[in-house]
Amino acid sequence: MRVTSENGTTEQGGVPRFGYELIRDHVLPSVLGKHEEDILYWAGKELSRSFPLFQMDEAPDFFREAGWGGLSLRQQSRKEAEWLLDTDPEYVRRGNRSYMLEAGFLSGQFGKIHECVCECRPETDRKTGRVRLLLVWE
Repeated sequence: MRVTSENGTTEQGGVPRFGYELIRDHVLPSVLGKHEEDILYWAGKELSRSFPLFQMDEAPDFFREAGWGGLSLRQQSRKEAEWLLDTDPEYVRRGNRSYMLEAGFLSGQFGKIHECVCECRPETDRKTGRVRLLLVWE
């Protein structure tokens, strides 16, 4: 949710958007370096344990409240599911934001709820500005 406050700053989930972008797009990549994607995936799985969901249909509400964007299930088969992350297309087009945090969180929730081993891989389409989260399990 983006809200413009009285002083004109745009907020995402109650946090000033600029502050969120500074941390997400500049501080984290700088601190984590070449291990950014691995650490963010692990952090997403850790967040899934700290903020457990009871059903996967709760995930879109969590994503929205966390300021990660809209989440919707596009399709699901016996061994995989495709989720679409509706985030600011400009972040995706620039190509400098990792979506491994969101992928790790989704994987952790699905694995816990369904008691299975699973992985989630984000795929960005810079042309359309969309992010697909492909979840696969055994």
